Amino acid sequence: MNNMESTVYTAAESGQRLDVFVVGCCPELSRSHVQKLIEQGAVLVDNQQRKANFKLHGGEQVQVIVPKAEPINVEPEDIPLDILYEDKDIIVVNKARGMVVHPASGVYSGTLVNALLYHCQDLSGINGEIRPGIVHRLDKDTSGVMVCAKNDVAHLDLAEQIRTKSAHRTYWAIVHGNIKEEAGIIKGDIGRHPMDRKKMAIVRENGKPAVTHFKVLERFGAYTLVECQLETGRTHQIRVHMTSIGHPLVNDPKYGPKKASPFAINGQALHSLRLTLIHPVTKEEMCFTAPVPSDMEKILTGLRNKRLKAMQ
Repeated sequence: MNNMESTVYTAAESGQRLDVFVVGCCPELSRSHVQKLIEQGAVLVDNQQRKANFKLHGGEQVQVIVPKAEPINVEPEDIPLDILYEDKDIIVVNKARGMVVHPASGVYSGTLVNALLYHCQDLSGINGEIRPGIVHRLDKDTSGVMVCAKNDVAHLDLAEQIRTKSAHRTYWAIVHGNIKEEAGIIKGDIGRHPMDRKKMAIVRENGKPAVTHFKVLERFGAYTLVECQLETGRTHQIRVHMTSIGHPLVNDPKYGPKKASPFAINGQALHSLRLTLIHPVTKEEMCFTAPVPSDMEKILTGLRNKRLKAMQ
């Protein structure tokens, strides 16, 4: 128990869910973290394990056992950041294509976390994870706007906005083919690909619900520029959903055509254009936009010029 912190609370109300009660007692813990603790048997009601939806009767002794946060073994690195906004609570950056967001799978340097630790030195560390400040993520080869938390209060609030979809994320993507519809909604549970564990796919079992809204911005015959808005934030969601309707992203190494791309771009043509959220402390609505990167802009310029010549 040396690396654990145990606290006992007395349930005062009747009919309250166990996970809701613990979150109320421990505001420094996110609801998802509390639910994990309950699943692991680290939350006891009168010395008995219960499920997250267990209804309290009042008067029970609820013991919460929380592992102490482990030291984060990530070195700060002097990596330039394109900062769109910063205050004492949050920092909003335009993540470059090719930058990994957080250390994982043998990548422990050159990440956004390394850069943030050097720049901020006061990032949040919710749940003792090796992802300080990271509330949501972008794939390595997806560029664009991201918000990061500089303290635990901001982290919990922003994470809840992402979870409840009150924070809105808008992406631009260049896809193969001419989409017939002007707009549409793609629904399909996303999980690990049954044959290739490095890929995601729309699955019938053990997937998580995913919903993507898209609308056509420009047509170029063999290619289409689309705007996508996410209701959910599953791994590779836009890439999987657009592929599922026959329009994979340009130069997508996992889900696109196997033939070589005619465009000079490293990774899929996907950009996080805009993020709208409520500031976790001031409660002001804020909207941040990251300009389309030069590699995608070059593709669009070339496609527009080609379309113009075809019309002459």
